[in-house]
Amino acid sequence: MAGRTLDWKEELGRWLKPFLDRLGHKARRQMCPLYVSGLIGPGDRKSIQPMAERLALGEYDQLHHFIAAGVWDSAPVETELLVQADKLVGGSDAVLVIDDTAVLKKGTHSVGVAPQYCSALGKIANCQTLVSLTLARGEVPVMAAMRLFLPESWTNDRARLKRAGVPVEYRTARTKPEVALAEIDRVIAAGTRFGCVLADAGYGSSARFRHGLTARKLSWAVGIPRHLKVYPADVLMIRPVTPRGRPRQRIPDTLSVAAEDVLATAKWQNITWRTGTKGKLRARFAAVRVRVADGSPQRIKDKTHQHVPGEQAWLIGEHRASGEKKYYLANLPAKTDLRALAATIKARWVCEQAHQQLKEELGLDHFEGRSWQGLHRHALMTMIAYAFLQYRRLATARRKKKNQRPITPANSARRTSRHSRALSSTTSTAMSILPKMDMQRAAA
Repeated sequence: MAGRTLDWKEELGRWLKPFLDRLGHKARRQMCPLYVSGLIGPGDRKSIQPMAERLALGEYDQLHHFIAAGVWDSAPVETELLVQADKLVGGSDAVLVIDDTAVLKKGTHSVGVAPQYCSALGKIANCQTLVSLTLARGEVPVMAAMRLFLPESWTNDRARLKRAGVPVEYRTARTKPEVALAEIDRVIAAGTRFGCVLADAGYGSSARFRHGLTARKLSWAVGIPRHLKVYPADVLMIRPVTPRGRPRQRIPDTLSVAAEDVLATAKWQNITWRTGTKGKLRARFAAVRVRVADGSPQRIKDKTHQHVPGEQAWLIGEHRASGEKKYYLANLPAKTDLRALAATIKARWVCEQAHQQLKEELGLDHFEGRSWQGLHRHALMTMIAYAFLQYRRLATARRKKKNQRPITPANSARRTSRHSRALSSTTSTAMSILPKMDMQRAAA
């Protein structure tokens, strides 16, 4: 067992080299592998003091200084994480999943803590909320970024922000969709490759968020509330007839309708989007082309607070066997078939698995400090640890795939694309070859 532990720690040291190069100072280059190995290794608590004891460091001051007090810029290390995530799962067929995860907290002093909606509990609770970006391909997720959302109770209190060490550039009030767009810009600047942005209704209901994605020339598929208004795809803008005076602005020739009402008369089909551990995953789906009522605000006929038609998009409905109904918008091409739309929407589930493993196995929610800097550095180390374990899993999957591959004639091999098909096949089956496992045992 000791030999196996030494093997993975040596492999971790080699894999971390690009990160250590960005850390610069010798002491930081020593502490980073220790902290990451402490997160991966055994133990129920992944806060600084218990990890220091398990690592036999004696005093925990060095680890604490590295995470909470040391003067160093985490931005280059965050960029390196994006580079490594892209190497693992980036590509035109990858997806970037936008979501958030809550960290339950007691008290009022930890940065960003406040009574707010906690998705894990499905209710308001005292917690911190981290906006997350997950890069995934072939159902293999890699956490790419996390940024703390600050409620108004924090952004309205300058003294409180200063005490928690919140950088000046983050002290302005921003919604979660605005935080997500800023992080997407950072992902794009790092050259990370992905084909589509996915998000739930917490982000998809924001017209500014959808417009922001479109302005960045990104493909997207997002959840929406059932009452979001849309127009038929063939809606016309007409100039209303007035008895006298100047002609009014052009208005739609029909009023907008709630998404659920539009899909009530649509044709629904049973769609299977993938095979899970308990069998085929299926639900009933329907999709129609619409124009979203998210254009400029305008009075339409006798209706106030209306919006003119925006760009065309897919309106998609999902009826689950449980009776639950979900609705989505996607700006994917008009020729996209229903099965592809359903598979794209359902690819978002991988971020939930990543959040769960970050908390249960790598201690994302175990940080006991109160500062902005400490929280974000701890979250960064957990994401690096997660990326390393995904690196090991993918490497194991490729070795198994190679060992199982039958010998083929040379002529046949020459007719096959040299690497693209093999890579696609490997990543698409990686999670079935390597089902969810206890990360502590995987690293042992």
